[in-house]
Amino acid sequence: MTTAFNVFFRQSVREGRIPFEISLNYPNRETITSMLETERIASVPNVQGYNSLEELMRALDE
Repeated sequence: MTTAFNVFFRQSVREGRIPFEISLNYPNRETITSMLETERIASVPNVQGYNSLEELMRALDE
């Protein structure tokens, strides 16, 4: 951890800035489309939902 900090600090001093870009990680179009589709499916009243992975696995075994 100390070595990592020292490398970061020295590079920051050398470059006069944080040595990497800081940005918000926005989802891409495909991810947004998938999220909207998931919300749409979840809102359909007759779609079966599960509260846990174990519950899902039991339903798949039936």
